[in-house]
Amino acid sequence: MHERLIETMSNRHTSAWARILLFLTAMFLLMFASANQALAHAVAEGDKGYIQEISGINVIPFMYLGAKHMATGYDHILFLLGVIFFLYRMKHVALYVTLFAIGHSTTMLLGVYFNVGINSYIIDAIIGLSVVYKALDNIGAFQRWLGFQPNTKIATVVFGLFHGFGLSTKIIEYNISPDGLIPNLLAFNVGVEMGQLLALGTILIAMSYWRRTTSFWRHAYTTNVAMMCAGFILIGYQITGYFVS
Repeated sequence: MHERLIETMSNRHTSAWARILLFLTAMFLLMFASANQALAHAVAEGDKGYIQEISGINVIPFMYLGAKHMATGYDHILFLLGVIFFLYRMKHVALYVTLFAIGHSTTMLLGVYFNVGINSYIIDAIIGLSVVYKALDNIGAFQRWLGFQPNTKIATVVFGLFHGFGLSTKIIEYNISPDGLIPNLLAFNVGVEMGQLLALGTILIAMSYWRRTTSFWRHAYTTNVAMMCAGFILIGYQITGYFVS
């Protein structure tokens, strides 16, 4: 797969690829700028107030909040895009998405229950790193640099754990009432999975159409480079926030 990609790269038109890269990066920057909540895992002010005010078991509202959070979490979506970029069979997509879900569900639930949080700037920088890692993996960088391919299944679980800490850190910051905490957390996690499936379904539909065109292999490398740039932007943004906050 990577060999075919590298062979295709050698025949590309450099100026056209540069324009596509600039376009994709600009689109991400516009999306990033519009998300003026400052952090990738920030909760909207209205949702924040609602979380802090309610108590008791509220399954449906927390499912909605979880789904909304995941569906609008561009860092999660970028990572998922990288994970499924070269996956064609649904059983492979299901396997990697399940591994990611196991990772982020574990740390989200345990992190909130045991009140274990990580500085939000640091965890979001690591999540940005996960996007960079997957983009590099997709273009075969580790095979060229290290001479071997890291285990992608293990990497997906590990980065899933960090994504889960990103969720738990934000939930802890908003001091959810301990009354009904477990059912509400489970409902939130179910909502997260629903949002993930919604985002993933949209990505898969778009990818299925794109893969049928001749432009897929011509632009696959550039798309992953754009994803890598987006990941570095996320990392830089969070590191800057850490030092100036």
